[in-house]
Amino acid sequence: MMTEAGRILSLLLEGKFICQVTDEDAWRFLKSRDNAQKLEPHLNMLNRTLASAADAEVFFSAYMTLGDAERKVLAQQFQDTATNLVPLVEWLMLVQQASESDVPVTMGTAIRLNELQSVIEDTPAYAEQLEKISRYRLFNSASVNVDGQIKQVFKRLTEMGYLFRPNAEKQIYLATGKIEHLYEVIKFIDETESLSLSEQADAAISQGSLL
Repeated sequence: MMTEAGRILSLLLEGKFICQVTDEDAWRFLKSRDNAQKLEPHLNMLNRTLASAADAEVFFSAYMTLGDAERKVLAQQFQDTATNLVPLVEWLMLVQQASESDVPVTMGTAIRLNELQSVIEDTPAYAEQLEKISRYRLFNSASVNVDGQIKQVFKRLTEMGYLFRPNAEKQIYLATGKIEHLYEVIKFIDETESLSLSEQADAAISQGSLL
């Protein structure tokens, strides 16, 4: 039987982002300095180290040392994220606007799909925004109605780890710590807007904090 430390190590090596929303037990485990230090040698054997974001509220594994192969993988990951920024940001803005909230979606924000869908269906401008968002390659919806479009968007965001659905019987989703990591990437790109995408990727890898 796998130990709790083994389970968490497996999640990290799978590229999961661990936060209080997605896995509170694992998150509490990693919040303990002693526990984190016990995992570190196992990660190091595979050229990984424990990394964090959002003031150590989100944990993930990162490469410990970078060779050509690792830099290539990280550059591709960064460019993939950058390429998906427009649909992700437009979705975040739509949720904030439709929810009439003064604050953006952050880790732990609860999004009730049915309520959001009702508001969008009753507001032509929001329905138009959703249709545009759902057509992006990231979501790739072929649906012609709000119901199909919004469900496809939420399905993809859950698969990608930006949303977590704690109860399969309820249409309530929670924003995860990966959203916080996304904000850090957005901030970094904004600060380096004069650079090309490949140069931004190189800078992010050199900085190490985003990957």
